[in-house]
Amino acid sequence: MAQDRRLLRTRTELAEFLRNRRAAVTPGMAGLPMSKRRRTPGLRREEVAMLAGVGLSWYTWLEQGRDINVSAAFLENVARALALTEVERRHLFVLAHRRPPPVLGQTECRISPLVQQLLDDLTLRPTYILNLHWDVIAWNRAGNQLFGFDHVARDQRNMMWMLFANDNLNSRITNWPEQAGQVLSSFRRDFAQNPNDEILCALIDRLVDQSLAFAELWHRQTGHVRCHGTRYIDCDAIGPVGFDHSTFGVDVEKHLRMVVYAAMGNDKNAALFEDACQNAA
Repeated sequence: MAQDRRLLRTRTELAEFLRNRRAAVTPGMAGLPMSKRRRTPGLRREEVAMLAGVGLSWYTWLEQGRDINVSAAFLENVARALALTEVERRHLFVLAHRRPPPVLGQTECRISPLVQQLLDDLTLRPTYILNLHWDVIAWNRAGNQLFGFDHVARDQRNMMWMLFANDNLNSRITNWPEQAGQVLSSFRRDFAQNPNDEILCALIDRLVDQSLAFAELWHRQTGHVRCHGTRYIDCDAIGPVGFDHSTFGVDVEKHLRMVVYAAMGNDKNAALFEDACQNAA
């Protein structure tokens, strides 16, 4: 009985969700002609079915919350017709009791002023923003102090490229072979969600050609592990500095993440690095 109530509730929520989204899409937004006889600004059910390329009866039953099963392809077509955002698209799948789809390969090359302000406020913590393709699209002064982003050509300012194809960075990381496996596993997890992304595929091909280490690790098909923990990096005029590092979501829909490094404890080199960051500011 409890399960039946849950199913009924989600079918009701699915019906309300579809009606609300249909009402929010105007014919003009969908590329359809406007009609003076239209009573509401949103789309009609038959228009959604036409745009999605699905049967009107099946769409109507879905929107009425009837107990029917539809395929993932059916839901993808409806999501496209209703111009759902990535978050709304996944919500549709959950309400329809389907496995949430992979995140679409949307990415960004810009951040909001508020996110940049957050970066700048972290004066002692090297921090940068990655997009879906692992491009470094923003950073703070401490991040530049540690990674030298300002000195990297824009078309090479990609963390995978910097780590595997540019020895200026990986040669400074203590125990790089072990660290490389963690980084690549994290990258592989992103690629698994977006295997048809042309830019990611092109990046992988370039790295396979450029880096023997990348090629060997990539073809091993290692498991997916989260890239976080402790990393020792040799800093100019200071020596090895230990950093705790972790990654935080900034905008899931645009696939933006913030990577934060924090020099560890009361180590002398850590204190020297933080002094260098303060002087740079």
